[in-house]
Amino acid sequence: MNRKTALITGATSGIGKATAQLFAKNKIRLILCGRRKERLDLLEEELSTLTDVITLQFDVRDKETVFKAIETLPDNFKTIDILVNNAGNAHGLSTIQDGSIDDWDAMIDINVKGLLYVSKAVIPQMVERNSGFIVNLGSIAGKEVYPNGNVYCASKHAVNALNKAMRIDLNKHNIRVSAIHPGAVETEFSEVRFKGDVDKAKTVYSGYDALQAQDIAEIIYFVVSRPLHVTIEDLIVYPTAQASATIINKK
Repeated sequence: MNRKTALITGATSGIGKATAQLFAKNKIRLILCGRRKERLDLLEEELSTLTDVITLQFDVRDKETVFKAIETLPDNFKTIDILVNNAGNAHGLSTIQDGSIDDWDAMIDINVKGLLYVSKAVIPQMVERNSGFIVNLGSIAGKEVYPNGNVYCASKHAVNALNKAMRIDLNKHNIRVSAIHPGAVETEFSEVRFKGDVDKAKTVYSGYDALQAQDIAEIIYFVVSRPLHVTIEDLIVYPTAQASATIINKK
């Protein structure tokens, strides 16, 4: 039986890294994508004892580099069974009137256009085979709009819409499409949002038990390992202390 091959974007940290580690333990072959070559190299070294691993260094915002990188995959990695669109981030937490246009561009380029570029590079081969699985990492921000979330929420609402559109368009090709929408997950997310302010980022996760990257990785693996006739199409997951995007029971 042929082992599955998965391509994971944003694989060098957080949910992407945890998913790569769990997939490797379950003998899924890996194409790990990210911007930081040093981290990709370390992850390849760690996981290559468990499964076959190859790395691609690119920024999902760079359309030409995305397509060139995926086109250069060796023959034994060209068949991609699972695509995990994990790359994404938040920049800033300001009102719409005070927001930075550079921050807006970064969120739209990574969270929306980057997801589209990678998907466009991978989907045709899935269509050709009438087989494949796409997991899109959304956010509770794609289900609710919260104060100062504006453009980030808009970008994740777009992911939610694209997930639904992919599922409709790819249905006749037997390609399964799922979205996972986490609430508060303790990763580098808040450090990026607050421009490297580690102390401020820590306050986001203090006073309660936030979700961990491993929690989401386990859900992603569960979703992609269901029998062929099963699709978990849309899943919201919170830490127990969280009731909505803005309501968290902190001690």
